Amino acid sequence: METINAGDTAWVMMSAALVLFMTPGLAIFYAGMVRVKSVLNMIMMSFAAMGLVSILWVVYGHSLTFGPDSGPGLIGDFSLVGLAGVPGTTVGAPGHEIPTLAFVMFQMTFAIITVALLSGAIADRAKFRGWLVFVVVWATLVYFPIAHWAFAFEDGQGGWIGDRLGALDFAGGTAVEITSGASALALALVLGPRLGWRREAMRPHNLPLVLLGAGMLWFGWFGFNAGSALTAGSTAAVALINTQVCTASAALSWILVERLRDGHATTLGAASGAVVGAVAITPACAFLTPVGAIVLGLVAGGVSAVAVGWKYRLGYDDSLDVVGVHDVGGVVGMVAIGFLATTSVNAAGRNGLFAGGGLGLLGSQMIAVVATAAFAFVATYIIAVVLDRLVGLRADPDDELRGLDVATHAESAYEFGPSAGVGILSGTHPGSVMHRENQ
Repeated sequence: METINAGDTAWVMMSAALVLFMTPGLAIFYAGMVRVKSVLNMIMMSFAAMGLVSILWVVYGHSLTFGPDSGPGLIGDFSLVGLAGVPGTTVGAPGHEIPTLAFVMFQMTFAIITVALLSGAIADRAKFRGWLVFVVVWATLVYFPIAHWAFAFEDGQGGWIGDRLGALDFAGGTAVEITSGASALALALVLGPRLGWRREAMRPHNLPLVLLGAGMLWFGWFGFNAGSALTAGSTAAVALINTQVCTASAALSWILVERLRDGHATTLGAASGAVVGAVAITPACAFLTPVGAIVLGLVAGGVSAVAVGWKYRLGYDDSLDVVGVHDVGGVVGMVAIGFLATTSVNAAGRNGLFAGGGLGLLGSQMIAVVATAAFAFVATYIIAVVLDRLVGLRADPDDELRGLDVATHAESAYEFGPSAGVGILSGTHPGSVMHRENQ
């Protein structure tokens, strides 16, 4: 009978809690970046993802992602529907076994935040009802298959990226970051730009919230990356310190670019740079030295600081820069592995070009990047077009102008005065969104 390792189990369970904490952090991060009339709607999109994806994961998501391979590394089967046969089993290397249910919970939190990330691309203009339907369809047809591709399995019979291509992706650079970024671009294109985009200032309404959310994400990311080791050992320690220094150096790199380009280093830039660094190190955290992680952060922060401006040149309204942060950051992190990875840090990895490994690993990383981005973009575009016609994804213009908080949820994020709440729906109260916008 296999013996459960209590220390490793505690670490994975704690890591699951840390990663789940990232989704409220993302909600706060996004909420601070939108205009005042869409704050609650932005938070609700993340909380809806927490609710829906949790149920989907138990019913069939875990089975499609980690169930026995039903094709050439493309997707799992339905043998674990409802987690049939999972309770009482374990996963992990000999001596490091943990309950499979702990692993199920840990991976559930990855699925939740990947879905929630997409909401930032369509902030201020998506129907909440359409978003709920989209979450179910997108998680089923896009995230679950790509996660099966990416995450390696103990029996060597898993997805083609994780077990067959030879690409390295420790914690989800493909399944989480590139998938969400490429899908966000497709969503933004289908829904079109916000009313008044380019003509009106659409600045973050609350930068302290942005910084608070970024701090919550930074904190939770230790569980995301170090927890992916599934053991409380040396690999987790490498991932832990690499996550810290890459995130830190990317934040500094972003504000340096801002200072040189615009003359100021902004708080929004520091928060965005920190997130980019965490994104970039996600696939690479267990394969780089700490110095390599610092270099990666410097590159990723600078590149993404430039990339967020592409939307104005190319004409797509990615409201909260999901493409520039998560897609670009994920690509930089995956490609960097091909250059900077070294087996001196992790014998289970491979040597990159700079460690004498040649071009083989770099080629594998590039194939994984292109395949993930292409599938995610095309599949999401098709899903969004179909759902927009069937249930509607774009909010009505009047609701968008009035604000989705009041129009959809009949609430306002901020109410002022001794009679706060009176007249909030009619717009007659001085603290109401509509009243302030009509002044």
